[in-house]
Amino acid sequence: MYRLFIVEDDPDIASSVAALAVSWGMEARTVRDFRRVVGEFEEFDPHIVLLDISLPFFDGYHWCRELRRGSKVPIVFISSASDNMNIVMAMNMGADDFIAKPFDSSVLMAKLQALLRRAYDFAPPAPLLEHRGAALNAADGTLTVNGEHVDLTKNEFRILLTLMESRGQIVSREKLMERLWRTRQFVDENTLTVNINRLRRKLDAVGLPGFIATRVGLGYIVE
Repeated sequence: MYRLFIVEDDPDIASSVAALAVSWGMEARTVRDFRRVVGEFEEFDPHIVLLDISLPFFDGYHWCRELRRGSKVPIVFISSASDNMNIVMAMNMGADDFIAKPFDSSVLMAKLQALLRRAYDFAPPAPLLEHRGAALNAADGTLTVNGEHVDLTKNEFRILLTLMESRGQIVSREKLMERLWRTRQFVDENTLTVNINRLRRKLDAVGLPGFIATRVGLGYIVE
């Protein structure tokens, strides 16, 4: 199920678009705090974003730049300010499309579906990473250890994926934090430590003690 993140300060438009997306078989969430759009984006981990230009605190261009620092997720601007200058600015900031308000709901959903197909349906299959009996499926975020399923949170999965992709190499805490939160202003050192410790306990419980080793002052490694 595709996830749509809606950054729109008109509650009527936001709620109607969310309901429309749900009727098309998507999961939708509207932003709650316009001061932490990137934080909510990270928490929801959407497949596509609808972004207005005129927003409280910071405009849509600001948030588009912030999202583009670490994500290639499709971004569609929706705005009544649909003159050529705004459309060009939106595209230059990294947007994938621009839809003028008022918009037709069927046209909106057709464009979203087209972007989703191009972004995801034709992507090559993600690899299965295997090591010491652990099999991490990068396509669906699942981990099995010797046939036993292990539940991972989103952050635990990203940590393990990063380490297994770099198997045999030390991965710094800075790289892990960038992979998790994509922009350092949202990074909390303690949160990373908590996630790694929790992941280690889960691996220990299924017979993989020491799967993630610490290199003091350097980072972590899966050997």
